[in-house]
Amino acid sequence: MRMVPSLYGGQHMRVTYAELVKATSGFASENLLGTGSFGSVYKGTMVYGDQEVIVAVKVLNLQQRGASQSFVAECETLRCVRHRNLVKILTVCSSIDFRGLDFKALVFEFMPNGNLDQWLHKHLLEDGRNEELSLTQRIDIAIDVALALEYLHHYKPVPIVHCDLKPSNILLDNDNVAHVGDFGLARFLNQNDTSLPEISSGWATRRGTVGYAAPEYGQGNEVSVYGDTYSYGILLLELFTSKRPTDGEFLQDLSLHQFLDIALRDKSTSVVDLCLLSSLGEGTEITSASKSTTEMRTACITSVLHVGILCSKEIPTDRMQIGDALRDLLAIRDKYHTHLLREGESI
Repeated sequence: MRMVPSLYGGQHMRVTYAELVKATSGFASENLLGTGSFGSVYKGTMVYGDQEVIVAVKVLNLQQRGASQSFVAECETLRCVRHRNLVKILTVCSSIDFRGLDFKALVFEFMPNGNLDQWLHKHLLEDGRNEELSLTQRIDIAIDVALALEYLHHYKPVPIVHCDLKPSNILLDNDNVAHVGDFGLARFLNQNDTSLPEISSGWATRRGTVGYAAPEYGQGNEVSVYGDTYSYGILLLELFTSKRPTDGEFLQDLSLHQFLDIALRDKSTSVVDLCLLSSLGEGTEITSASKSTTEMRTACITSVLHVGILCSKEIPTDRMQIGDALRDLLAIRDKYHTHLLREGESI
């Protein structure tokens, strides 16, 4: 069975409600991949030409306030963007279900390695695996996401703000290349939101997810690329510590950003995901890790966390720009790879 054939040569799959029902075995619970604010995503198998393809079907819950606007926002965004680190949309379905009710769904390329949240927080993946992401893989994912954001923030004719960047919206393909998904809250910068039909406060007031949404959004500020940069900074901190910004220890006056800022100033490595300080996942056993490699790994992680701190500062204009963050991460990766090659270790 093929994962995805070439569907992007100007042709689009045409699907009906009945075909999506069949593809997902009636939207069966065993095919449920996840549930979000405005709908649920199911794994499905469809026939395209003479091939079977595996897809992800996002079914909107149209009873939820803002779901229709979310559908429009995602369609409007994904129909005009194309980047290797964005999810690929195959088609949409706007129809009537078997009960005579409105039905809306988006069909995406299936990502076999799940989402980043599953990897960081030890949810079993679909095939029962419970593996760790290596340091190299995490740096690559951080760079993939930065590349996607830089593309969106410099998109012409107007920049696009994602508005809901978080680990569960970062999907991994068969090679663990990261793809940013879920554009249900996306905005075209400087475009009047009232251009969306039947605008709903359930959509219009949404500015992301608690813990990842920029603090200025809580004050009613307009969306901006600075907001995405903040979310990216928090995502970076979580990626290398496996600590959620909503963990109990951060519910009072101390945020994940503040906690790590203090730890880095104290040169503490106790906050880092422990598996990253060993050689596991890098091709050697813990006992064979050299002191220099351990020191290099620690320096690499600390440098990445510093980028996360700079991206997630309280004041929007104080935040590092995503392009600068990308350049720093590329330099960190190059330095780390050079060290591994010099030491004869696997990348």
